[in-house]
Amino acid sequence: MPTRSPVTVVIPTLNEAAQIGECVRHLAWAGEVIVADGRSRDGTGDAARAAGAKVVVTDAPTIAGQRNAAIAQAAHEWVFALDADERIGPALAAELAAVVAAPRHEAYAVHRRNVYLGRVMRHAGWGNNWTVRLFHRDRRFIERRVHEGLEAVSDVGRLGAAMDHTPYRDLAHHWQKLTVYAGWGAQDLAENGRRAGLGDLLLRPPFTFFRSYVLQRGFLEGWRGAVLSGFAAISVFLKYARLWELRTRRDA
Repeated sequence: MPTRSPVTVVIPTLNEAAQIGECVRHLAWAGEVIVADGRSRDGTGDAARAAGAKVVVTDAPTIAGQRNAAIAQAAHEWVFALDADERIGPALAAELAAVVAAPRHEAYAVHRRNVYLGRVMRHAGWGNNWTVRLFHRDRRFIERRVHEGLEAVSDVGRLGAAMDHTPYRDLAHHWQKLTVYAGWGAQDLAENGRRAGLGDLLLRPPFTFFRSYVLQRGFLEGWRGAVLSGFAAISVFLKYARLWELRTRRDA
């Protein structure tokens, strides 16, 4: 068996049976794979174990919390945070092995090559997508429901190879995730004392579309750019509508 890289890959999951097996099998190069499962009901844990991962069942309410539960059990000094809809190809795997063998930074950011409905997206805000994913196991993610990120690191390098990311299987899946994340975003805002105003509902959504489709040149992506920009605007509208609802209920 080829030598595995001394890296622990951590993956948060909730009902990801359809893709977790493939995700884990792509990680045969890693020294350890830990799946932090939020009590899935579709056999995600069994599929992950069958593919060779260690499974940690957690009641953490956020993706950040799931990641942190897995990081706490990492056997290796270096940890890579992956999602079930992301894939690490041979080039990135080889680079990770070289980096952890002779690290020059405290953490590393990776470029996500985002695929939307079969096309690699370079515009509409999806092209320049960097995220810190390789770090020492003493680091943790900040507890937020949406857009969770690693705690601040002063010395961050960049990896040369990209990571593939396919967040949506189809439009129905996009809509399903959109509504869930809009609700989570509203809860985060409410807990921070934010209130929704009429301007949030009337002005933010059209500006979001304009920014994505025009300023970020989503129009260069054809119909996919229009759909993506439209869904982004709808997501913002739903988030602030849910925030309005949450605050109204609490004030009642």
